[in-house]
Amino acid sequence: MNSSEFKSGTVVGVDVGKRFLDIFFCPQGLHQRFPNDVQTIKKLVAVFADINPERIVVEATGRYENELVFACDKAGLPIIVANPIKVRHFAKAIGVLAKTDKVDAQVIARYGAALKPEIKPLPDKHSRLIKDLLIRRKELLDMRTMEKNRLQIMPKELHKSIRNVLACLKMSPQLSRYTERRMPLKIMTSVPGVGHVLAYTLLSELPELGKLNRKEIAALVGVAPMNKDSGRHQGQRHIRGGRSRIRTVMFMAMMSAIQCNPIIKRFYDHLREAGKLPIVALTACMRKMIVILNTMLKNGTCWGENST
Repeated sequence: MNSSEFKSGTVVGVDVGKRFLDIFFCPQGLHQRFPNDVQTIKKLVAVFADINPERIVVEATGRYENELVFACDKAGLPIIVANPIKVRHFAKAIGVLAKTDKVDAQVIARYGAALKPEIKPLPDKHSRLIKDLLIRRKELLDMRTMEKNRLQIMPKELHKSIRNVLACLKMSPQLSRYTERRMPLKIMTSVPGVGHVLAYTLLSELPELGKLNRKEIAALVGVAPMNKDSGRHQGQRHIRGGRSRIRTVMFMAMMSAIQCNPIIKRFYDHLREAGKLPIVALTACMRKMIVILNTMLKNGTCWGENST
């Protein structure tokens, strides 16, 4: 591969598989396939650095992309991990219905060239570890729930086996030792209703917290209501998009916050008295909570009487 063939503005699209990396260069129209292994990735990173592309766009494919993504990030290359749903919608929009590894790599490259997705810094190793531990914690909780359900319906002869599994599942990942040094954790957990699980989730899933304004952070999480108007018709506003994992954890946290947090409780009661449905009121409380946390982290202050 001769770097002289490439000009400024090149976008690299990578379709990642378990065994292979299909790479498409736009606008050159060049496609190549490489093994997805450590040694090949090292060589590819050197080639990418020589080409100096505008963007390297990789579709998230269940961690098979991690080795390439982290290697590119370490080398200071403009790597972007794209949402597969957005890429698929883009493919439909430009009329690409076929789906092969080569076609997918081309679509990813064209997606990067046309839409120019923002190049964002990747979470550091510490944040990625927290995220993995949270995922593992949820898996263990789900497994425990399934075993408890089986205990209710299975014959008594199997109860000992089920209880043994439940005893093993009490071994949940220990998160506290990884985040004790972080001031943001102290700030967030000072808020009534914000527990360690929510704080860990925000640390790993929302690194932008404390860096954006209130409207931007609410939209990023997906708790900002979007208009649905056309002509004279004014539709009901709904939340959409955003980071669903954060919303799931925040929803459970709000069930506690409306009981123990005076500001959130007053806000929730006010909305219910105004006729809002419980789910609508809870979503509004989620938005208020994320705005409060965003302001506190931005100012570096813990919860106090003047919190709003």
